[in-house]
Amino acid sequence: MKALYIASTGMSAQERNVEVISNNIANMRTTGYKRQRAEFQDLLYQQYTRAGAQTSDQGTMIPAGLEIGSGVRTVATPRIMSQGSVNPTEKELDVAIRGEGFFMIGLPDGRTAYTRDGSFERDGDGTLVNSSGYALQPGINIPANAKSVAISPTGMVEAFVGNDVNPTQLGQLQIARFVNKAGLESIGDNLFSETGASGNAQIGVPGADGNGDLLQTYLEMANVNSVTEIADLIAAQRAYEMNARVISGADEMMKSTSQLR
Repeated sequence: MKALYIASTGMSAQERNVEVISNNIANMRTTGYKRQRAEFQDLLYQQYTRAGAQTSDQGTMIPAGLEIGSGVRTVATPRIMSQGSVNPTEKELDVAIRGEGFFMIGLPDGRTAYTRDGSFERDGDGTLVNSSGYALQPGINIPANAKSVAISPTGMVEAFVGNDVNPTQLGQLQIARFVNKAGLESIGDNLFSETGASGNAQIGVPGADGNGDLLQTYLEMANVNSVTEIADLIAAQRAYEMNARVISGADEMMKSTSQLR
């Protein structure tokens, strides 16, 4: 019976939906995480009677055809790139982007990755790195005897070096924007990589040309709303249960048919 296979596609789609929701909930406390949403499309239809088919020599036509669908499939899990809440941390190397843009991170293989996670540290050489030890791009080096590191909203990094009474400029932070930021590919470790769908990175200075500005001693939290996720989870569970009931109903119909004498 075709209903069995149609309902099975519904159960499979809702199972994938629950997986997406569970990943959002698991990353509620992940810095800079962007929630995902499952999107679905209906499958091919089998047409038994085509709408508009002629029914008589006088030109009368069927107003609505007879077609049965084949179910549903998951086609995409786009990320919702809205701004997450910005929380204070009191740590001078924590930086949040308020608005558009991504920090640029140099990967060991030479590629550039992008992130909204601005929790930076100094490595043994004084270079600013992320939590995985990958260097921020363009590179910023903070001398060992530097004090009171300051990062301006426009990305200028300054510090008092040694006994200097005036701050020394250590570098300029830059951020990247994309035409379609939802087209970035997630590669784990709070990082994204550029794809053909995202377009090329447009690199600029924070606070200029539509780029977001920076907030020192702040971090951007995940944009996951727990109430919304729980509501979506309940809806997905109910949809899964209804598809399971369709399978049970179709099974009962097949059972009744097989018992006919």
